[in-house]
Amino acid sequence: MTIKKFLDNFEEYFCVWTMAIMTVLVFVQVVMRYIFSNSLSWSEEMARFIFLWLSWIGASYAVKERSHFRVEMFADLIKGTARRQFEYFVLIVWFAFSFALTWLGTELVLFLYDTGQTSAAMDIPMTLPYASVPVGCGLMCIRLVIEMYKIHKGEPVGTERKEKELEEMI
Repeated sequence: MTIKKFLDNFEEYFCVWTMAIMTVLVFVQVVMRYIFSNSLSWSEEMARFIFLWLSWIGASYAVKERSHFRVEMFADLIKGTARRQFEYFVLIVWFAFSFALTWLGTELVLFLYDTGQTSAAMDIPMTLPYASVPVGCGLMCIRLVIEMYKIHKGEPVGTERKEKELEEMI
């Protein structure tokens, strides 16, 4: 199994399962609070931490799906080789930003590990929710390298890519 195939499966299943767990957790909390007048002390915090992981791993998956918000009004004016170079440049800047978040996020997680800070309700190490940032951004870096490789191989970009995707759907 290639890294790309593993990432595809891992990210997709992770997002589906964490969303399902978070939904059930919030539903149980609402039922406990409004029907039994007795809420769980830890469920909201757990849902928040799960949402953090879902968001950062989902951001990596969104790179694969090309689902991140983009303003393409000016980029669509560029055609041919210049467009390919522009897309490559955008991916390099995005990679640099993601790498910086991975690096700084790792430093923060190590700092929290040294201080031994724990969460208020569940008393778990705060390194667990904060680790979602470097893990998600690290996975995003891998995805961005894959996207750069696709451009280097000559795959279509911009409107050409959209047209190809539409043709494949039909």
